[in-house]
Amino acid sequence: MIDKRVLPLAIGGLGIGTTEFTVMGLLPDIAHSMHVTIPEAGHFISAYALGVVVGAPLLTGYAVKFPPKHILIGLMTIFAVFNGLSALAPNYPLMLVLRFLSGLPHGAFFGVGSVVASRIGGKGKEARYIAFMFAGLTIANLAMVPLVTYIGHVFHWRWYFAIVGLIGLITIGALLKWLPAMAAEKQRSSLGEELKFLKGRQAWFVLTITAIGFGGLFAWFSYITPLMTEVVGVGKTSIAYVMVLAGAGMVVGNLMGGFVSDMIGAAKAIAILQLLMVVALVGVFCFSSNIAAAMVLTFVCGGLSMSVSPSINMLIMKAAPGAEMMASAFIQAAFNLANALGAYLGGLPLVRGLPYNYPSLVGAAMTLVGFLTCLGYIRQFGIGGPTDAAVSAAKV
Repeated sequence: MIDKRVLPLAIGGLGIGTTEFTVMGLLPDIAHSMHVTIPEAGHFISAYALGVVVGAPLLTGYAVKFPPKHILIGLMTIFAVFNGLSALAPNYPLMLVLRFLSGLPHGAFFGVGSVVASRIGGKGKEARYIAFMFAGLTIANLAMVPLVTYIGHVFHWRWYFAIVGLIGLITIGALLKWLPAMAAEKQRSSLGEELKFLKGRQAWFVLTITAIGFGGLFAWFSYITPLMTEVVGVGKTSIAYVMVLAGAGMVVGNLMGGFVSDMIGAAKAIAILQLLMVVALVGVFCFSSNIAAAMVLTFVCGGLSMSVSPSINMLIMKAAPGAEMMASAFIQAAFNLANALGAYLGGLPLVRGLPYNYPSLVGAAMTLVGFLTCLGYIRQFGIGGPTDAAVSAAKV
């Protein structure tokens, strides 16, 4: 039976996943309404991601001074307010600012939430409780993103932000009702001590693999709607089903990634899976004119992109003993830097008038860089141990 004390964290993850990934499916609608090009509308994705990059380490470092319940409520208040205001944004510049501000609490919520979930679970149950929090993010990709994408297409894209703001308010209510009061984490060291793990090459290898390698996902996924409607030939009202397919791939890929990482080691799993992702993204570029192939590749790319997550989390925790919360925040920052880079670089071919299958080619190049960086990691630090991989898989 689900412990209701951790339910607020899962609801928060649901809201974060919904706001981060739904925008890809509504990009043409937002662009048309605000009288900007689709590549310019892609800057809203980058703005949110940059907000996560800035907010994750700063707010996490600040959060340890306060009781976890209070800081989680504060973070979700910021999330709800600025997503709600995004629904009312009248123009492009203001929307950019609001998307940046909406992203600030994202990484800190997951960083603090991971510690809270493990404390609620207690000894022997930490991993399953953390996994339940991240289940909200998974469910968002599978169910909420397609649903909200459909609502945005049929009614208006502004409902997307309104719904996300409502989920934020529900999360606040759930936190107040069900999350137990906890003492603030004892600050055993200064912020400088917490950030010492960044002095090592190991952490920078992992952050680079994440920031660039994951960028391949977002170069493709940021422009999936115009790819499907303009190149593949899918009807606009059917985009929600495409998002379900991608979300199902992500759920399967996440589970598969944990199993593979357990079996062969985290870094080796990343290298193999990213190489497969390169092949899949090249396949998107080459076979987008075939609707059956495009659908299969949508599922495959979704699965391969998320299959790397368990191993990435294991590697960063291994690189930051004693500073796992801060390291977790930095992974969120790196993941969203990948979001920003992928959306921006993927849009460059479109600015030059090239077809919408070209962002996937940019994504393949970014993922290839991640793969080569992973080979460098393996050469210096090995493939990672199965015990670490098992812990990391549960965290995702």
